[in-house]
Amino acid sequence: MNNKFFLLPEEKQQAIINAGFQVFSRNSYRKSPMSEIADAAGISKPLLFHYFHNKLGLYLFLWEEAAQTTLDCLNRYGCYEKTDLFDMMSAGMQAKIRIMKKYPDMTGFVMKAFYEKEPEIRLAIQESYQTHFHRKAYRALQKLDPGQFLPGLDLKLMYREMYWASEGYLWEALQRGPLDVDRIEKDFNELMDFWKQIYLRKEEG
Repeated sequence: MNNKFFLLPEEKQQAIINAGFQVFSRNSYRKSPMSEIADAAGISKPLLFHYFHNKLGLYLFLWEEAAQTTLDCLNRYGCYEKTDLFDMMSAGMQAKIRIMKKYPDMTGFVMKAFYEKEPEIRLAIQESYQTHFHRKAYRALQKLDPGQFLPGLDLKLMYREMYWASEGYLWEALQRGPLDVDRIEKDFNELMDFWKQIYLRKEEG
């Protein structure tokens, strides 16, 4: 990547970033031409290559931009500061709903990128995900009070089950076309109510 990109006016930088999110969110990596991104950004293809030496560089830059935007939003909502699992999940959901409404193409890009099959992309994104999100979530889980949950419950396995269900749901939603954010919020609230019923310790008496 050419650092001259950061010398561009903020508006021009954002136009290029948004164009990348838009094109990559609608196609696989291989089927997303740089010429289409340049057209969407309102610049020439050679100029796009001047700022990003190749498509891979642009793709991974966009992933890091999306990851940082998501982390900043999660932190603003205090997601990783919660000690109650469902408070943490609710804060995380509200943060992600805000992101979906504000950056719909970024959300689609992130989902496609996470499941991208190109080996060099998959490896880089999985490493980035571990650094940015998985470790933070794991540390947050260490603060949970086991006494809130059913006796003997494997909290790590419970969290993995919730994570898999959430990712599967979002992937299915993405296949339906443009994300229906209100429906997603409603469905996740119902999912959390269900998880509370089956995992939380029942009050005696």
